[in-house]
Amino acid sequence: MNDETESNPKQLEKQHFIEEVALVFEDLGQPRMAGRILGWLLICNPPHQSADDLAEALQASKGSISAMTRLLIQLDMVERIGFPGERRDYFRIKPGLWSNLMRRRFEQISSLQRMAAHGLDLLADEPPEVRQRLQEINDMYAFFAEEFPLMFQRWLQRKVQGS
Repeated sequence: MNDETESNPKQLEKQHFIEEVALVFEDLGQPRMAGRILGWLLICNPPHQSADDLAEALQASKGSISAMTRLLIQLDMVERIGFPGERRDYFRIKPGLWSNLMRRRFEQISSLQRMAAHGLDLLADEPPEVRQRLQEINDMYAFFAEEFPLMFQRWLQRKVQGS
């Protein structure tokens, strides 16, 4: 943290937010620095930042910024953009990121439900206590697989109405 951050409460709040995003991202199994980049890209102005901008804002090495922006691009969370007449690349949150993440989550839920259903088919002749672990997975994910598309559709409608 630099002197400017310590003397500017708003800047300090931003640093806390960035670290909050980083910790959440780390809890999801990703590197904390990737979460810091994501956190900064969520609140920075302009919404696109060069690698130098990111390194300065996050007080990080260019090597770390390079590795983590590549990871975020691979995760389809960030995109690299350029502007006519400029040689440097910029990074920004990929448009539609949050909707796309939710779609992927739904695909994971559906896959888990199908896996559990397959396991239950394999254990069709077994007593309920043997099937119980898979039954719990199947029941929960079947519920989410049924409800999620309805919730997502309502979200999309709300988004369109709010635009």
